[in-house]
Amino acid sequence: MRKNKKLGLVIFLGIQILMILILKKYPEFVERFYSNGLYIGISKLMRFVFGWVPFSVGDVFYTLASIYILRWLYLNRKRIIKDTLNWLLDIGATLSIAYFAFHILWAFNYYRQPLYKSLNLDSDYTTEQLVSFTKKLIVKSNSIHNELSSVDSIKIEFPFSKSEVFNKVQNGYEKLSRIYPHLNYQTKSIKKSIYSTPLTYMGFSGYLNPFTNEAQVDGLIPTYKFPTTSCHEVAHQLGYAAENEANFIGSLAAILNEDIYFRYSGYTFALRYCLAELFKRDPEIYKTILPTINKGIIENYLEVKAFWMTYENPIEPIFEKTFDSFLKVNNQSAGMKSYSYVVALLVNYYDNKEL
Repeated sequence: MRKNKKLGLVIFLGIQILMILILKKYPEFVERFYSNGLYIGISKLMRFVFGWVPFSVGDVFYTLASIYILRWLYLNRKRIIKDTLNWLLDIGATLSIAYFAFHILWAFNYYRQPLYKSLNLDSDYTTEQLVSFTKKLIVKSNSIHNELSSVDSIKIEFPFSKSEVFNKVQNGYEKLSRIYPHLNYQTKSIKKSIYSTPLTYMGFSGYLNPFTNEAQVDGLIPTYKFPTTSCHEVAHQLGYAAENEANFIGSLAAILNEDIYFRYSGYTFALRYCLAELFKRDPEIYKTILPTINKGIIENYLEVKAFWMTYENPIEPIFEKTFDSFLKVNNQSAGMKSYSYVVALLVNYYDNKEL
């Protein structure tokens, strides 16, 4: 590539960053013309092109890209000193193209209108509302646990494989689309990540590949977590970039699923977040509520906790800090703390609704 073209791409990178800063101020524009416009066509096309492939095309792409970058750096190592400017232009031009692709294919969704506004929900709630909702969740979770097990102290074992979970995800979204048509999910593209082991050591249970629109799920996590994690990643596919919103939509899709194991996973997923929030707000009420939960549900929670403890390592906090910074840069000011805000969406959505 000629030097003037590289310089043009570097300048274009600066223009893109400026445009992003402007777009942040106009979420309604992004919501209307990108998230509910251009992106719908892009995401459907990407899922149609890559969804049928049995393995993660995106992970293969990352592998080849990493090999190419390492090879390029090795072959051009002498240019760092001899031709520094041209070397930097090469890097800047490549970043410009990648930055453009990242945003046009998915990441503009970071700047869309907050979900609570789209659904006309309040963004806050009282402790009394939280306590009331948590108690309802406990009753529902206990009831489903009792249907699945005759012993309330035994954790629930799922009778299907992790791959079979992917085939059941669409059912919940089909039900959800009857309430919100824009959440209709067609042309499934959910896959186990080729890099499940490093993903686990990094502390992540899944991610969406923005370049292929494939939902990647960590193939090592307990099957109990597979329904909600898969539904969460599908929410990202549908254009909900914020983690709290993907958690909320994913939990609804699991709760509405006709499969009782999905519903169990969904209700107890929501319950876990509410319990954590209740512990922060009022530890004393938390202590009185906790014994009312079936011990088998607690055992499923402990199963997940034990899994992650097995993979704890010194570099995991570094990855978590990096992702936290990434979220903050991409319009999620609370970073990873925004995960807990799913409680606000759940409490206000189910206000005056049957669980």
